[in-house]
Amino acid sequence: MVVLRSCHSQTKIQMDEIVKLLTEQVESNKTPSVQYLYFDQDSVIKSFQMGFADIEKKKEVDSSVTYNAFSVTKTFTALAILQLNEKRKLDINKPVSQYFPEFSYGTEITVKQLLNHTAGIPNPIPLNWIHLDSEHSTFDRNSFFKSIFVKNRKTKSEPNEKFAYSNLGYVILGQLIENVSGKTYENYITENIVRKLPINPSDLTFEIISNERHAKGYHKKLSLSNLILGFMIDKSTFMGDTEDKWRSFNNFYVNGASYGGLIGTPTAFVAYLQELLKTESILISDEYKDMLFQENKTNRGKNTGMCLSWFTGELNGNKYFAHAGGGGGYYCEIRIYPELKTGSVVFFNRTGMSDERFLDKLDKSFMND
Repeated sequence: MVVLRSCHSQTKIQMDEIVKLLTEQVESNKTPSVQYLYFDQDSVIKSFQMGFADIEKKKEVDSSVTYNAFSVTKTFTALAILQLNEKRKLDINKPVSQYFPEFSYGTEITVKQLLNHTAGIPNPIPLNWIHLDSEHSTFDRNSFFKSIFVKNRKTKSEPNEKFAYSNLGYVILGQLIENVSGKTYENYITENIVRKLPINPSDLTFEIISNERHAKGYHKKLSLSNLILGFMIDKSTFMGDTEDKWRSFNNFYVNGASYGGLIGTPTAFVAYLQELLKTESILISDEYKDMLFQENKTNRGKNTGMCLSWFTGELNGNKYFAHAGGGGGYYCEIRIYPELKTGSVVFFNRTGMSDERFLDKLDKSFMND
């Protein structure tokens, strides 16, 4: 099934380019499914859906299908920290240890440096940091990460010396949110971000609400990465049967909710981004939103390409802020163009292990010189 909608007048060339590229992704077995939406702050300009959320059951994707969003979650964590700063619950320029006594990396690292990945916190490979759906009710993430922190006690660089992406840094930010707010991380995000959006709360959560609605994650069976995957996770535990040319994943959760735990529909993430595009958003004031999207410089004045969780970029002369989320079975990207007051998202139910900037290929159709 292919669904392509446009509520604004777009040229046939633009439509053809997007349809051709995304259709090729599915028909050439580069992904079981894909969903893409381009929008302004009030409405969806174009949407595309194609492929299967479940290959075995021949279940086609639609707007109700949820995906694991992985590291896109970090943008919610950063927004939560800025909300708490705005409420004077903390100051991002102060040391982490001032708000989180358990912090073991010294007294010089600031909250802001955790947010922009310049704290020097290690980043051990996290693909095996997942647990099965059946283990979720008894999983103790604090105990799990306590042992991880013990094994990674030393920082890799001085504060704000250089950019170095760290999932562990965002584990700490999640714990910081809990210390300062008195709520669990999930409850804080749900109450202060998700419930303020014009969406069904079940469309953006930290749980798989329905197996029928959740896209099954897949990894290409005949691929070098499939061989490598065997050294990183226990396939017999985390992976299911072969379906067509794909090996399926059993439903799982990311161990660290604050760096990768969100699960939702593409349209729910659109609602989140639309709110960030608005002046005086209900999520955060313009003053603090400017802080969120201010690119960081190192101690030597070098641009890092990173704001407070958001990566910077430019497409056809248009500046954007973006984040990708990927791991076993899923890959997605979210993006906003503040000057154009537009944004985009793309979601796949296939493994993605790096920031592909896939939206560059799609969004350029709306930015022809």
